[in-house]
Amino acid sequence: MLPPTILPGRHEPLGATPRDGGINFAVFSEGATRIELCIFDASGQRELRRYELPGHDDAVFHGFLPDLGPGLVYGLRAHGPYAPEHGHRFNANKLLLDPYAREIVGRFGWGPEQHGYELGHPEGPRSLDCRDNALQALKGRVAATLTAASSPRLNAPRHATADLVLYEVHVKGFSKQHPDVPAELQGTYAGLAHPASIAHFKALGVTTLSLLPVQYRIDEPHLAELGLPNYWGYNTLGFFCPDPRLAQLQHRDDPSLVTEEFRAMVRELHAHGLEVVLDVVYNHTPEGNEFGPTLSFRGLDNRSYYRLVADDKSRYENVSACGNTVNCAHPRVAQLVLDSLRYWVGEMGVDGFRFDLAPVLGRTHHGFDPQAAFFTALRQDPLLAGVHLISEPWDAGHEGYQVGRFPGRFLDWNDKFRDAVRGYWLRSDKPSVGRGELARRFMASSDLFHHGGRRPGASVNFVSVHDGYVLADVVSFSTKHNHANGENNRDGRDGELCANFGIEGASDDANVRATRLRVRRAMLATLLLAQGTPMLCAGDEIGNSQGGNNNAYCQDNATTWLNWAEAEADTQAFVARLLTLRQQEPLLRHDAWFASSDGAAASLRWFTPAGHQMQQQDWFDASSHAFAAQMFEAGASQPRLMIVFNPEPQELAFKFSGGAWRLALDSSAVLQADQIFQPGQTMTIPGRSLLLLRHEEKQ
Repeated sequence: MLPPTILPGRHEPLGATPRDGGINFAVFSEGATRIELCIFDASGQRELRRYELPGHDDAVFHGFLPDLGPGLVYGLRAHGPYAPEHGHRFNANKLLLDPYAREIVGRFGWGPEQHGYELGHPEGPRSLDCRDNALQALKGRVAATLTAASSPRLNAPRHATADLVLYEVHVKGFSKQHPDVPAELQGTYAGLAHPASIAHFKALGVTTLSLLPVQYRIDEPHLAELGLPNYWGYNTLGFFCPDPRLAQLQHRDDPSLVTEEFRAMVRELHAHGLEVVLDVVYNHTPEGNEFGPTLSFRGLDNRSYYRLVADDKSRYENVSACGNTVNCAHPRVAQLVLDSLRYWVGEMGVDGFRFDLAPVLGRTHHGFDPQAAFFTALRQDPLLAGVHLISEPWDAGHEGYQVGRFPGRFLDWNDKFRDAVRGYWLRSDKPSVGRGELARRFMASSDLFHHGGRRPGASVNFVSVHDGYVLADVVSFSTKHNHANGENNRDGRDGELCANFGIEGASDDANVRATRLRVRRAMLATLLLAQGTPMLCAGDEIGNSQGGNNNAYCQDNATTWLNWAEAEADTQAFVARLLTLRQQEPLLRHDAWFASSDGAAASLRWFTPAGHQMQQQDWFDASSHAFAAQMFEAGASQPRLMIVFNPEPQELAFKFSGGAWRLALDSSAVLQADQIFQPGQTMTIPGRSLLLLRHEEKQ
């Protein structure tokens, strides 16, 4: 039975919290005049009672309902001015989702009543819609408090930055077609932690799974009209809830079971030494621009949660390119993000975060600031001090490209590495990238990261990710094929570096297939042997294709599910060999900057195919593209490793200097493993190949 009145309660923590024999509710709003708490039956369809939150401290409305506990279904209504020209969009006719909801119930559907304004009205978003949306609105459900003894963090591994090998993966796409994962687990959190999945991760040698977004999301209206989903998940509404669509079918209607399945996944991955990093989207919400719906943040405090245009508060800044931009410069909004991060670490067990469009988090009134208050708070937080922080260091706004400028222990996605590697290996007849640029990126992009105490591991290197062509398509297509996305092939990146080597798409031509495979292997070797933090896109190790779709965000089908039936076992073994070599050779994951000459620090030298040390003019010689790097341990007079690059289509004579060398790896698989090259010997290096050699000590 619901109590007849509500007590003042406490202003912290925000959200709905079981405590003291009841439930405490605390909701932030700077502009609201009052906030109502609406209690529903378990189905979320019948409203049982409304309470006005009686407490009000520091812009937080709060109240306490005694004798109640987890499982209570609720929503919020915020009263205040509806004055879009001043940035206020309060509309008490709209039931709002608590931004701090730990569990979300209901099935969202797009309808006109989800908007705070009247669709089709002459005044557009400045009009007021008086329809009640309670039946269609998503609602919060009070979650039980996690006990410390059941925390998934108890046995969490912790891999040093120098040892990280990231594996970017979609929870559903990885196991949906995996033949060794039971059908009922395919495409789920449990499927990702199934022994067959873990065996694959361990065989490869990756350390850390970087999961595409798993927080509760809804589909954009234009996708709903097309009957397509937001498969990638970059449209978060519930920042404290795992997405039920990635849970087992029998769990999806009970948020507590979804949460426990996620925690069980993390525990199992941890038990096998695998870390879990989440891709998180704190830069925008599904409420979109002024023409979007009123679901939560907009109705609670539009002016605080969003960045509004300075001279027209009825419009939204859009540096996310998704309609709105979250205002992380506001202390309470920053608190929401930090509370969410702490929740996913402390209660869900994860080991770090990759921040989508991360410059948004550091935007102030003066543009991006690496010393913004949010970053200061994040870096000093004791719970978050032990997890990985990874930025996607660009957004869609002015001066949005900030690779290398993120503070402290952030690691930054480095798209310059991707473009250099593709340009070097794909355009070997007329390379768009020369030796100097490839060498710079291969050695962790010191021009971007060698400052402020940052180390080589700050450069997250990749050749493909979820956004863009997968690696098999990089070498199989010369243009995007995105028609299935419903936008007449207008979406996705134009001009992305790729090459089809003579035939667009799949080919039965043995020469074309061999060339594509050789180039793919050379790029994989470049990625996994380079300085910095390597990130492998799930499926690249088995030759997975997406049919040339370079923006497959709305394809929840065989386009994006890994095709295990046609997995390339040889390529998988090649990737595993590369990561074994990376683990065996500390110089391949050296977490300090190399010196250019012998001395107390590890150093390296660069050589031409003629065996001469590279001079300044050699770096600018556009007629020659092959070269080699010799790597020296600290204080050593003899090199330990040599890496040889030959992007030319034809084989190339190369003179080896620095003593005898034993071949550890030939990406082309032409040369015999373990063969020895003698001092001064001229050897024939296969075309489109990368070689790794170890210095052969005198017996």
